[in-house]
Amino acid sequence: MKDVMSINYLAQCPSMECLDHGYVKLVDCMPRSIPDDEDSVDYAIAEAARCSYQRGTKTIADDKTLIRYLMRHQHTSPFEMIEFKFHMKLPIFVARQIIRTRTASLNELSGRYSEMPEEFYIPEDGDFRIQSISNIQGSCGHLDKEKEEEIKTNIQDISQKSFFIYKDHLDYGLCREQARIVLPLNTYTEWYWKIDLHNLLHFLDLRCDSHAQKETREYANAILALITPIVPWTIEAWEDYSPYRGGMMLTRQEVKAIKDMFLAHFRSDKCEYAAEDIKVKNLLEQKEWKEKAVRLGFKS
Repeated sequence: MKDVMSINYLAQCPSMECLDHGYVKLVDCMPRSIPDDEDSVDYAIAEAARCSYQRGTKTIADDKTLIRYLMRHQHTSPFEMIEFKFHMKLPIFVARQIIRTRTASLNELSGRYSEMPEEFYIPEDGDFRIQSISNIQGSCGHLDKEKEEEIKTNIQDISQKSFFIYKDHLDYGLCREQARIVLPLNTYTEWYWKIDLHNLLHFLDLRCDSHAQKETREYANAILALITPIVPWTIEAWEDYSPYRGGMMLTRQEVKAIKDMFLAHFRSDKCEYAAEDIKVKNLLEQKEWKEKAVRLGFKS
């Protein structure tokens, strides 16, 4: 058996820096070890899906095909057999966006038990963004240099002042659980965060997306980079099929609209398509494409 955490990639890159003081560290994963004849933790997904069968003479290609099928048809429980545990250091406002993924387990630095370290996030020069008019929860473009310098100075000053007051209150004898209430949202916190692969992919769907807040997206991209060498076939399938990564889900009404538009321009008896058009060698995926093509009116 091979120890996953001893894979050279992880030994060389145990963590990724995020923002000015933050990071994401991959602390552990389950399964921790993989058979000598396997190259990645992906095997555990296929093994769980085949729980009624022996491994027998299956090939590596069999596992990859099965994982792609499971991902394509949203059979999610086998992906829950893999778990990752991360240690993160992140600003409180980023942490509150990540914690929206309620299917993770976490334990966070407590300002009731410990004095909060004086570390806070300041955006980099050129990264002070303008509020989007069309998207009430998003940003677009950047402030001009003069306004940016003023705002950066304001954030720096108020953050330092907040920590000065915080420490003064501690010196007065105020309890830590009340002293902390003056600290700003850009204060750094830390936590251990454990999540199964199925729910992690859902998190990455939302937080790697271009509509997610840039600071939160930086952490999501770091997590994605850390897990990709461990479950490469799963990530490949996710990249191919997820609506957030370039795939697309069509509603019943949209399928009908496409079919109607297509048939309005072409006689159905002359409509042709090739299974190879989708650029995959997997025969099952080609078969599914043929079925979709019929539903879309490309072939009667």
